[in-house]
Amino acid sequence: MLNALEVFTTVVVGVMVGVEFSVAFVINRILDALPEDSGQLGRAHGGRMLGAVMPVWYIGSLVLAAVWAIAGWHRPGTGLVIAAAALLILSVIMSILLLVPINNRGKTWTPENRPEDWKEQMNRWDRFHYARVAVLIAAFALLVAALT
Repeated sequence: MLNALEVFTTVVVGVMVGVEFSVAFVINRILDALPEDSGQLGRAHGGRMLGAVMPVWYIGSLVLAAVWAIAGWHRPGTGLVIAAAALLILSVIMSILLLVPINNRGKTWTPENRPEDWKEQMNRWDRFHYARVAVLIAAFALLVAALT
């Protein structure tokens, strides 16, 4: 049963990393290249859609890693799982303190009501998101290493 939990946790975190990597390096670049207001509207829609799903995914990933660490306390690799869980905690803290406030503003913007500095705010969100993606990749790598 523990092996299934280990694999399931790693897959859940890995898919989350893939989604966040895609947002950072593919989706937002596509949206930024769209003409006129399309990119800003796309970012607002993405903020609403992913803003509803990602909190569950982040917390669920953290819970899975914690259960893995507790259930596998006696097994080799537990230190790696604990380190991964610590990084997942960091990613949640980064999200709450840095990214969510910007996202909560951005998801309500339209071309008619967005602030003058909306591009600067989106660029700030992107920079914070790059750092969060790096943290998530490190957490995923630690979970993969714990499997071996």
